[in-house]
Amino acid sequence: QVQLVESGGGLVQPGGSLRLSCAASGFTFSSYAMSWYRQAPGKERELVAGITPGGGSTNYADSVKGRFTISRDNAKNTVYLQMNSLKPEDTAVYYCNKGYTVPFGSWGQGTQVTVSS
Repeated sequence: QVQLVESGGGLVQPGGSLRLSCAASGFTFSSYAMSWYRQAPGKERELVAGITPGGGSTNYADSVKGRFTISRDNAKNTVYLQMNSLKPEDTAVYYCNKGYTVPFGSWGQGTQVTVSS
């Protein structure tokens, strides 16, 4: 069955960096666009970044452009999110899923990112 396992979250000070990973299994990873989403307390889940199956195109939410980078390794069935210059407003649970701008399929457990001094 489809499994998405997010990792790499944690507590970081403002201005710091984190690299999230999402290990996928149960489907042909290289055939699907993948995206990262986040959900802050009391807010709806929002798209953060997406990447096409081959990695040739990406898209980002305006709030993270220039700070976050999505990438993927199809040999490892893994999608990454490099987050730099983190801000307190980036605090959320981060999830990955299939799809470029619209998610489909089941969600993983997510990984908590907390940006605080």
